[in-house]
Amino acid sequence: MTFTIAIDGPAAAGKGTISKAVAAHYGFAHLDTGLLYRAVGAKTLRGADPIEAAKSLTPDDMVGDLRTPEVAQAASKVAVIAEVRAALVAFQRSFAARDSGAVLDGRDIGTVICPDAPVKLFVTASAEVRAERRFLELSQKGLPDTREQVLADVIARDKRDSERAEAPLKPATDAVIIDTSDLSIKDAVAKAIAEIDAHR
Repeated sequence: MTFTIAIDGPAAAGKGTISKAVAAHYGFAHLDTGLLYRAVGAKTLRGADPIEAAKSLTPDDMVGDLRTPEVAQAASKVAVIAEVRAALVAFQRSFAARDSGAVLDGRDIGTVICPDAPVKLFVTASAEVRAERRFLELSQKGLPDTREQVLADVIARDKRDSERAEAPLKPATDAVIIDTSDLSIKDAVAKAIAEIDAHR
């Protein structure tokens, strides 16, 4: 039976970590839809036209280091292009419709991609908390950004994602909000599973 879980939220809120844990818990397939946009962004950094990059996306484009700050910013920029989003919608909806159940995380899953999903979660945290998480992640990779720069990038990306005309970042009207600012990963995952169980 098809069962779709839509998990949205801004960068570094913990939605990816929660989504992977939820998918593993239920034995569902997981799609990090942000990787689709990162892959398109990475192709544009190499000189590709964003719309053509989205239309020609292949599994081979989904490998490599797609989690650099440069790729993240490029992904946010191509995500405002209506034709790019349209090119990726069909893939996401097809993934969501699989019989074995699916967890999709992104920024417009509950509002645009799967508005009829039986469970919608919106995972968020303060910009300062999210910037600190991202700074520590980048530091572990040896990337030299300062805390101030990472916070500025987080705020700029939030603004771009929430103010874009096409599928802006916002909770679905029936989404359950999970603020992870003061939650451990274990507690955040437990809260998400409890909400999902209540809707199954």
